Amino acid sequence: MDLSIMIPELLSALPLTLAITFTAMAAGFILALITTTFRVRRVPVISQLADLYVSYARSVPVVLQLFVAFYGLPVLVDGFGVEDFVSPTIAAMLGLSLYHGGYLSEVMRPAYLAVDRGQHDAADSLGYTFRRKLVRVIAPQALHIALPGYGNAIIYLIHNVALVMYIGAADVMATAHLVMERDYNQYQFETYLVLAVLYSVLCLVAWAIVRFFERRSGKYASNDKTVATPLMASI
Repeated sequence: MDLSIMIPELLSALPLTLAITFTAMAAGFILALITTTFRVRRVPVISQLADLYVSYARSVPVVLQLFVAFYGLPVLVDGFGVEDFVSPTIAAMLGLSLYHGGYLSEVMRPAYLAVDRGQHDAADSLGYTFRRKLVRVIAPQALHIALPGYGNAIIYLIHNVALVMYIGAADVMATAHLVMERDYNQYQFETYLVLAVLYSVLCLVAWAIVRFFERRSGKYASNDKTVATPLMASI
């Protein structure tokens, strides 16, 4: 098989794969922030709904979540007359965003709770609002704790993007199967090997970026493994 022909065909589907990945990353991050806020503040009813959402995202296989989004989204928009809006790509973005948001919430919440309680009390004693306390005091410390888990969540998301082919999205994996079918499945090993290298590169880049920010955020953690106190520097 001529790799000079096959590789460009696979790379032609890479922009869609990256678009789905980045959309799910951004939307999932926002969902995780909102969900985590409700969960740590224990807002009646809303917190229980947030817990239920996280349980769904973590318990249901990702491929089933994609099917739910693909078949459920048309039902939701049917009454608005926008059936043409629904596509496998949109459903893939929705399903993976919901999955990533729920999974990421279970990274953010423990990181928030891991910050020393004295930091909360000190900020409260100075009259900080919840938002100011979160941004100026808690978030910088929780960020360092959450980054390794966040890196894992990004890598899992990249892996799960390969499942969108099952709902018809023309990503890299779906394109690879089309290429193999065109060649009567003669070059499966070569095609899957190229895919393995491609996904490995994507995960390596994601890991390197997260690792860079993890080292940068290390200034908020002391060398003796005690909780750092950026609070005094922010006053």
